[in-house]
Amino acid sequence: MLKIIKHLKPFITSIIAVVCLLFVQAVCDLSLPDYMSNIVNVGIQQGGVENAVPSVIRKNELDKLKLFMNENEKKEIDENYVLLNKENLSQSELDKYLKDYPKLDKESLYKLNTKNKNTISELNNIFGKPMLITQGIEKGGISALNSSMSGSKESKPQTKLPANTDPFVIISKLPQGQISAIKEKSDEKFKDMPGSMITQSAVSFIHNEYKVIGINTDKLQSNYIFVAGAKMLLLALVSMIATVIVSLLAARVAAGLGKDLRKKVFKKVTSFTNTEFDKFSTASLITRSTNDIQQVQTLMVMLLRIVFYAPILGIGGVIKVLNTDLSMGWIIAVAVMAILTLVIVLFSIALPKFKSVQKLVDKINLITRESLTGMLVIRAFNNEKYEESKFEKANKDLTKTNLFISRLMTLMMPLMMFIMNGVSLLIIWIGSHQVDMGNIQVGDMMAFMQYTMQIIMAFLMISMVSIMLPRASVSAQRIAEVLDTEVAITDLEETKKFSLDMKGYVEFKNVSFRYPGAEEDVLSNISFTARPGETTAFIGSTGSGKSTLINLIPRFYDAIGGEILIDGTNIKEVSQKKLREKIGYVPQKGILFSGTIESNIKYGKENVTKEEIIRASEIAQAMEFINTKPETFNTEISQGGANVSGGQKQRLSIARALAKKPEIFIFDDSFSALDFKTDAALRKALKSEISESTIIMVAQRISTIMNADKIIVLDEGEIVGTGTHKELMENCEVYKQIALSQLSKEELSA
Repeated sequence: MLKIIKHLKPFITSIIAVVCLLFVQAVCDLSLPDYMSNIVNVGIQQGGVENAVPSVIRKNELDKLKLFMNENEKKEIDENYVLLNKENLSQSELDKYLKDYPKLDKESLYKLNTKNKNTISELNNIFGKPMLITQGIEKGGISALNSSMSGSKESKPQTKLPANTDPFVIISKLPQGQISAIKEKSDEKFKDMPGSMITQSAVSFIHNEYKVIGINTDKLQSNYIFVAGAKMLLLALVSMIATVIVSLLAARVAAGLGKDLRKKVFKKVTSFTNTEFDKFSTASLITRSTNDIQQVQTLMVMLLRIVFYAPILGIGGVIKVLNTDLSMGWIIAVAVMAILTLVIVLFSIALPKFKSVQKLVDKINLITRESLTGMLVIRAFNNEKYEESKFEKANKDLTKTNLFISRLMTLMMPLMMFIMNGVSLLIIWIGSHQVDMGNIQVGDMMAFMQYTMQIIMAFLMISMVSIMLPRASVSAQRIAEVLDTEVAITDLEETKKFSLDMKGYVEFKNVSFRYPGAEEDVLSNISFTARPGETTAFIGSTGSGKSTLINLIPRFYDAIGGEILIDGTNIKEVSQKKLREKIGYVPQKGILFSGTIESNIKYGKENVTKEEIIRASEIAQAMEFINTKPETFNTEISQGGANVSGGQKQRLSIARALAKKPEIFIFDDSFSALDFKTDAALRKALKSEISESTIIMVAQRISTIMNADKIIVLDEGEIVGTGTHKELMENCEVYKQIALSQLSKEELSA
């Protein structure tokens, strides 16, 4: 898979944009539980009051609170609150504050004049306990004060205060030591109480104060919930937009990668020699170019949308959880360990099966291709049932493997959901006890649950991608095998040019060749010269090396010994493009491409005129059947030339080579599908029309080559005879045996 990553270089900008957008999406998603927690804790439980720091408070109430503060705390309060009264306000300021605080005309108020979070946090710690002490005394009255004073070492137990006495007037006149004793006794009660619970309890004091001042506490609560909800909606909207853009960019990157890989694989395959084609089957190359690239493309979408996002979400969730409550952090560890165990077990079983799927797909493609190509032979031998059973076996093997993987993977989702629900129950169970003990608030427990689910979902997303990863990794490896294959035949860095003084000279000097992996040479010490204006023919028994020999000329294979010269230049020293421009090659099996008759004839040379096309077709004896077609040269040719006969394919293949007007013609037994009359007419036309070109011909029929200028007889990869037909009949026993097996003595001597 890593080898495919280097092909993502053109899309690096899009990938960076995707990662940035995923961070934005993760931040939005991770912020939502916080807002939900605030709505529950602050908006519902605390009535919209965020902390124990009043934004405004009556002077006399602040004086009560200061009774239970030390000097430093009082100083902090004085620095951050400003006194409001009618005397020090302008008329416009007075009108505004009377609207906000109707009690301003009756009492002086203190207003908070800071928004610094650190300062507010310090004030929150200062206000909390004094508010609870003050609230307790106000509710309990004189009896609460007597109870507080009775615990003091300096108090006199026999002293009882009158029932209508204002307790705070009494407290203000007490010695500082006695006030400190009251505060210490109260602190003893609060020592086991978490700070969040102190704040939440102190909020009721602020609510009562706001009501007395004239602030609408119901509106305060609804405004807080509305603002927090609006922020949540905005975050959700931003997350949605980021998700949509990420999806679009991911799809674009994946599609672009797929397009580039298909282009590179196809370009690589077109540069393959026969050596590489012997290594990769055609069916396998088709699978690698289509199915395998599709697997990688699909995985790339998931990688960009999920795999990059999941770690950001998971790590962010862990950080948020640890900030929310450390006491329940062990639940995350339990959930993660359970998920990892599940994934490891499932994939250790499934991975070997994933690796075999692509090979089974190759096998299906191979059988299908063979069956479709050889359908006429299959029908001729009544072997439909055999081919069906062969396909059925391969199909069942693939189906069984896919079903095994699918059934195994279907266990993952329900087991994941079981883990998620189990973790939810565990959080509720542990969290409810924590809430009951006052360690956390309900909103914190809900936020913790949300963060835990996000962490589990991150692992779940990675697990779901992991289902695709093994198969896609195999596909990526198969693609890389094609792209990394070293082509056996390559051009030199500095190539030579053909001599302008010679045109069409082909010379073999002690050429030997052996197929890769073979133990013996197919050709040994082959030497001959083919000249312009002459026909050089090769004949020999099956397997004697005729086709191999002429495949060395256009460098479909490279000789392992000796030299092949064209126009006096070694063909290994010139570019393959220039070499093949000199050659008109006609294979044994006529190969046509989907299109028209005209497009097939122009395949070797695009700028061929209509007259040249007609002339090439006439020489190739193809006009006879072309004229019978209603659309003549515009007649459609189906894939592989399935709608024309074997002889017509050969004639169109010959016409294609003739239209190119090369210096060298190579005919690899290209007349085998022609009848004797057409064969003779074609050879006669070739001799008169392309008399200046070099013709190299391989044939099985003596009648095709007996008029050649030079006939070379091959036997077991060696030249056993060279000469004209008449000379070989006298001097070469191998040639004589081949000739007599095909024609009578009278025909041969005619």
